[in-house]
Amino acid sequence: MTSRQQLRSHIRSLRRSLSAAQQHQASLNLVQQLLPRPEVQQAQHIALYLTNDGELDTTPLIQALWQQGKTLYLPLLHPVVPGYLVFQLYSPDSLLKSNQFGIGEPELNCSLLCPVSQLDLIFTPLVAFDGQGQRLGMGGGFYDRTLSQLNSPTKSSDAKKPAFIGLAHDCQQVDAVPIEAWDIPLPAICTPSRFCSFSEQ
Repeated sequence: MTSRQQLRSHIRSLRRSLSAAQQHQASLNLVQQLLPRPEVQQAQHIALYLTNDGELDTTPLIQALWQQGKTLYLPLLHPVVPGYLVFQLYSPDSLLKSNQFGIGEPELNCSLLCPVSQLDLIFTPLVAFDGQGQRLGMGGGFYDRTLSQLNSPTKSSDAKKPAFIGLAHDCQQVDAVPIEAWDIPLPAICTPSRFCSFSEQ
């Protein structure tokens, strides 16, 4: 099964087949894996996402990070540049609406946006991953395009960059993700059972 679309469909089906109890336990185990990590402990401004389509539930992680006093941000579809994301402050009293993909996001408020380069840590969703940190997303390319800005020639090589950690169920690991030129591998991926670090690609 080498086709990206076939692989995407297969893994999405696998994770949707997890029971509510399995999903709940996985989300709690994820918190236990992540909270002690130095990448999390040292980060103050953290971007993550709201769960959709059988993804690992981020709700317990969000609650735990708020309890630790972290400042959280959610991705919004860029209001001007199609295909890109912006990140907006997310607090317990934020009002959410569904975007065109049915995913919750805050109403756009430009005064609450945080430039990607000023985030300390970004948790990214994914559909499948392999042992080299290659990530297969939903196919829209939103994260790849947004994160590629951090590696653009106009950016200073010593400029601060956020850390990236992909989040996934264990069943989302595959032998090899079929990659394209625009794919950006992740330096780390966390599942409910383990934290995987990869060397810089």
